[in-house]
Amino acid sequence: MKLLILDAGHCLSLALARESNRRGDTELVIDPATRVDPEALRALAPDALIIPPLSRPFSVPPAAVVEHAEAVEACMEACRDVGIPLVWCVCDQLYEDGHDSPIDEHVIPAPRDEGLRRLVATGDRIRAECPEHLIVRVGPMFALEGSHAWLGELLDTLIDGGTVPAETDVTLCPTSADAVAMALIGMLQQQACGANAWGSYHLAGVEPVSAYTFVCMVRTQLGTRLEGQGENIALGEVKALSHHHDQPLRRVLNCRRVLEVFGVHQKPWRLEVGRMLDTWCRAREDVACQATSQGKDA
Repeated sequence: MKLLILDAGHCLSLALARESNRRGDTELVIDPATRVDPEALRALAPDALIIPPLSRPFSVPPAAVVEHAEAVEACMEACRDVGIPLVWCVCDQLYEDGHDSPIDEHVIPAPRDEGLRRLVATGDRIRAECPEHLIVRVGPMFALEGSHAWLGELLDTLIDGGTVPAETDVTLCPTSADAVAMALIGMLQQQACGANAWGSYHLAGVEPVSAYTFVCMVRTQLGTRLEGQGENIALGEVKALSHHHDQPLRRVLNCRRVLEVFGVHQKPWRLEVGRMLDTWCRAREDVACQATSQGKDA
């Protein structure tokens, strides 16, 4: 199976590259651009086109949201004209007001924010004009490297002694980019074998948690690992924010359909964070050892 993914530097693109290298049944073509034309699609003839999500659309300028929506629609038109399935991953922030109970796939987001409404309109066009599509709404993604790599940004800020603001009254389900990559390839492999289960799906980590608790856990685990390596670093602090005084916001995705249709299980974000922190600390220790060795040689 050959997959084309756009936005080469995105953390999901890097995760898909790692996952495809680990497997023998998937070829991945990565394009640094954010859109593709019909001629390029015909030449490459991929089994699907994957567009990574615009993570945290609340935090980017409105023009960036519009640009992303227009790029997705251009890709959708190319896929429709050539007959290539489209996979678009979408940030869970489209559910601006959240919900008291886990949010099912059939619930179309209805945000008040103009930029988020623009993304919803793009989803409506995909559903209406591109029969073979997967719209995958994902929880807040984290990874060590690449753009939109939430965890990598947290670690850099904490190590530098900076302050990390995080909401205490927003409950969400963090999701590793690696878990999303593994799930997407598994879903598309089944589609290539005739599953014919196009539509919208939710994919998020196990165990809802507030953004504040998530960041505090990362800080605690990072400090523990660094101390184990003999490093005494004054890590930056986590600043508690509260924006929803009257009613805490719950943005929890119900991932039952992706399990029932494709057999994709949610991954525990705590284990994924722990694995990534181990990787990050080992790399840091290796760099320190190399520096020491070079100093002795000199």
